[in-house]
Amino acid sequence: MAGDRDVKRRIKSVENTRQITRTMELVATSKMKRATDRVHAARPYADALHEIVGGLYSPGLADKYPILRRPEEVRRAAILLLTANRGLCGGFNANLIKKARLLMDDLRGQGIEAELHVAGKKGIAYFRFRGEEMFSQRTDIGDHPTVEDAESLVGPIRDRFERGEIDAVHLVSSKFRSAMSTPPHTRDLLPIQAEGEASSADVYILSPSGDMILDRILPAYIRNAVYTALVENAAAEQGARRTAMKSATDNAGEVLEHLKRSYNRARQGQITQEIAEIVGGSAALE
Repeated sequence: MAGDRDVKRRIKSVENTRQITRTMELVATSKMKRATDRVHAARPYADALHEIVGGLYSPGLADKYPILRRPEEVRRAAILLLTANRGLCGGFNANLIKKARLLMDDLRGQGIEAELHVAGKKGIAYFRFRGEEMFSQRTDIGDHPTVEDAESLVGPIRDRFERGEIDAVHLVSSKFRSAMSTPPHTRDLLPIQAEGEASSADVYILSPSGDMILDRILPAYIRNAVYTALVENAAAEQGARRTAMKSATDNAGEVLEHLKRSYNRARQGQITQEIAEIVGGSAALE
């Protein structure tokens, strides 16, 4: 009987766990749908900015706008890592952290001084545990990132690049392809990677002035790149959590099926034994 009670307690515990994981799966599915909508809304503007800014580079513009400068030698680089504030999303955070760590090791192996900027409690906890110095830490960016969040995150790093304090900026985040495909991705934010350099044959009609447009569009390009990465990261996190919770729910169902079979076999054996005892006692009385 004691064994039966233990199995019944385990069955109840697994049922409660399955109910929790199922609820988390449904919540993640709902959040992922909204996050995916934000990704699809952000991408066209990001693609248009990339196309415009990608062909702007020329030595003359680089002299006038420090954000366009291309250092002859990279001595110091910044890594901006985006992770989640919460777990229970499979290998989502671990894959991002591994990507950033490998990038950091690669840069340092080339003799480049690498500084780390982390957004997300999971990344911060990992590098803090390893004793790695972090130049900035952010935990206040939630499931609904804004353009203001992106600016506050990348603005100080961009300013340091323009002042020549760092020579390159790398962004590590998840690329949202689908709910089942959210691989970690490294993007070179600065210096800006040109699609094709501008030439004297290029003619533009600008209104208002070209200076005013460039003063606004160049920082906006970097800010939007980080914003797009934030919304894709949020969608990827929910997709990974949905997959992890579905797997946990399915596994709980399999464990329940096994426990119930074990319980039923034990009960069947107990009932058979009781019947045999009754029959034996009845025969002894006769």
